[in-house]
Amino acid sequence: MGRKGSVVTLLDGGSLGSLSDSGPPLGVAFEDFYAAHFRPLTIQLFAYTGDMATAQDMVQEAFCRALAQWKRVAAMEYPAAWVRRVAWNLATSRWRRTLAAARFLRGHREEHIAAPSPDRVALAQALSTLPAQQRRAVILHYLADLPISDIARQEGVAEGTVKSWLHRGRTALATQLTDKENDRG
Repeated sequence: MGRKGSVVTLLDGGSLGSLSDSGPPLGVAFEDFYAAHFRPLTIQLFAYTGDMATAQDMVQEAFCRALAQWKRVAAMEYPAAWVRRVAWNLATSRWRRTLAAARFLRGHREEHIAAPSPDRVALAQALSTLPAQQRRAVILHYLADLPISDIARQEGVAEGTVKSWLHRGRTALATQLTDKENDRG
């Protein structure tokens, strides 16, 4: 037995019979065609994909497509070749989708961020109690590092107004954060 025969024997554990593409004589039932070709095509796809369940799914889908247009497929010179090509194309498409999904996942892994510290939670709560203008001024100046002149320009107010908002905001924050610190201590 040649090399091809030994691979088939290895995969099947025995002889597969004919793997030829010759089609059924005209008028053959789909069930007979399916019975004759499902197993050999499944073994071929298993060798290609390395996964028996995937191979069976792809061959089954190819036969479903053949059944949907059985009159046309049965009239072909090599209907088994048509079914095999469809199955191989399905397996190749699945492989490509799997690779694309893996590439996507590598680029979009979920970042695990540590929970906020108690100080950060307290600051967020304290900031939420400030009036909107003071809160914006404090955030823009201390967190975004914007100079007072840029904040004044953005808010459409005088620099003295921004300084006043910052002073009032800092005072309110200091009071709230000191009170919370005393409550914890």
